[in-house]
Amino acid sequence: MIKKLSKELVVIGMSGGVDSSVAAWILKEEGYKVVGLFMQNWENDESSSCSIKNDLLDATSVADLIGIDFEYVNFSEDYKEKVFSIFLKEYSLGRTPNPDILCNSEIKFKAFLDHSLKIGAKKIATGHYARIKKNENKYQLLKAIDLNKDQSYFLYRLNQEQLSRSLFPIGNLHKKDVRALAKKIGLPNAYKKDSTGICFIGEKSFTTFLNKYIPFKRGPILTLDGKQIGEHNGISFYTIGQRKGLGIGGVKNLSVSDNAWYVVKKDLYNNIIYVSQGRDSSLLQSKLLEAEDIHWIEGCEPQKLDNYLFSAKSRYRQQDSSCTIKTNQNKLIVSFLENQWAITEGQSVVIYDNDVCLGGGIIC
Repeated sequence: MIKKLSKELVVIGMSGGVDSSVAAWILKEEGYKVVGLFMQNWENDESSSCSIKNDLLDATSVADLIGIDFEYVNFSEDYKEKVFSIFLKEYSLGRTPNPDILCNSEIKFKAFLDHSLKIGAKKIATGHYARIKKNENKYQLLKAIDLNKDQSYFLYRLNQEQLSRSLFPIGNLHKKDVRALAKKIGLPNAYKKDSTGICFIGEKSFTTFLNKYIPFKRGPILTLDGKQIGEHNGISFYTIGQRKGLGIGGVKNLSVSDNAWYVVKKDLYNNIIYVSQGRDSSLLQSKLLEAEDIHWIEGCEPQKLDNYLFSAKSRYRQQDSSCTIKTNQNKLIVSFLENQWAITEGQSVVIYDNDVCLGGGIIC
């Protein structure tokens, strides 16, 4: 790599994982003055504390190896106020929020950015798989080269100021190349598995965790024709399209096929969950959705709306699908050309124009 002449200060968020570690090494090789920063966003839990300690040790070891300064900051209070409280509120209303999206916009690219600017940094960096491009006087968020690892979906709420201050050093690399670099450099976490799930839940049961914060009331699980075939543990703990954890796999005399049961509808007012057999149930298929709390990365909605074919995804692990979009007052209306599976209130729909992420909103 060609070293820059500038010694511009960049603070990189280091999680202890291989992606942010390689990103930090790349920045150092490019000639930046690099400070690694470990963000603690959750505490007061024994299992998560153990994980945090291990991750902090990994991040510290990497910083020592590549020869950069290192800092630890606790953003737990910000996280509880600006991310976790909203997460709980949404679940209590029967919706399924995505805390990673809120964490990016409120913590990693706000609290972390503000802290970094105060200590003299010009930019921050993370190990996200995404790219940033300046197009005339606007900053664009682009998909990563490795589409299997692309994380632009989680970054769609970033604004122009945040993008102008950000770097994604591994956005032009494939995951296998990141792993190869980590091994070549000799990073102590080169073989570490990628983290999955929600940071504050860790290895615990999702329902067990939520039970500590959200009052639950048992209620019936009904078929679409009104027959009760089970009992749920609290409507907030289930999501549209859910198959596992229903406890009705062995129900006899009511099954019309060997297909699994899926949650297809939630009646929050009457505390009822409706299920149907088969992943292709008509209630799990839709070509239309509405979203609110709209955010456009460039600060305004796309100019080419009428009949222009964009693409969108209504959940992270989903292929982009062709669609048209329009706005009606404060709502974003997305019309897909093909049926989408299990569109879920509280999740985000994210809009793309080829590989450019334009923004999106919360499905309502």
